[in-house]
Amino acid sequence: MKVVDFLSPDAIIPALAGVSKAAVLIEMAAFLAARKSEDDAVDAEALCRTLEEREQLASTGIGDGIAIPHGKLETIDHLIGVLGRSPDGVDFDSIDGKKTHIVFLLVAPANSASDHLQALARLSRLFRDTALRQRLLEAADGATMYRIIAEEDAKH
Repeated sequence: MKVVDFLSPDAIIPALAGVSKAAVLIEMAAFLAARKSEDDAVDAEALCRTLEEREQLASTGIGDGIAIPHGKLETIDHLIGVLGRSPDGVDFDSIDGKKTHIVFLLVAPANSASDHLQALARLSRLFRDTALRQRLLEAADGATMYRIIAEEDAKH
């Protein structure tokens, strides 16, 4: 499984406006819901509730400036990702206590245990790379961020 299988070039937010975890989750859910297409039926409020419930279990801030909030929705039939960047960083209750700068929102169909877990594992492996994280932080725009992900994705 590749990240580009569930991340499209138009699903990048190069400068998140949210200054808190809750605000970032709302912003990313609204962004995804606004990308209306026939096969991406995402209700922003339902997605926010799902993400908030997941965050109550444990923070999805995995450290090193990365968070991978995720949840499942009944209304979609394939994985969908959104990549966001917070230049100033957000307190995401990360395990290392540091601010989060890169947020990858992953939404899966309600019945997709295997694909969902494979995607989370793929993202975790990809974001372990310090050089990749730095390149994403320094990227000029969303198109460059997508290209960086696609290039790294192709290597593995």
